[in-house]
Amino acid sequence: QAVPAGSHVRLNLQTGEREAKLPDSEKSDRREERRRRRYSVDVDSNSFTSQELKKALAKMKESEKAERKVRKQFPVRKKFRSIEQLKEEFEKLNMKVETDYEIMVKLISKFNSSASTLDEKAAALYDLEYYVHQV
Repeated sequence: QAVPAGSHVRLNLQTGEREAKLPDSEKSDRREERRRRRYSVDVDSNSFTSQELKKALAKMKESEKAERKVRKQFPVRKKFRSIEQLKEEFEKLNMKVETDYEIMVKLISKFNSSASTLDEKAAALYDLEYYVHQV
């Protein structure tokens, strides 16, 4: 059943029924007044001329063009490097960068290896659990 907006609704846990109560009249009147004031916008079709609308639209287009210019001057791509570039730079520093996928493949191969001890296999499973949880 539909209830009027602003009604107090509750579920009675003893009977399992939903109950609705109309709010106190003076409080609801004040709320309704505030709501009407807040959302009332007087716009008649004659309040804006076609010329004013065209000017406003032109300003919007100009501001959009200005934003595009700013974006072109400061592209985000210049701030970041690709993963290949990062790998090359780290190799120069004798550091190897591995992706999560590469690490997971190594852990699986370590677990499947017959040369690994029980402790190494347990450690590989523990580390693998961490990476799989992220995925």
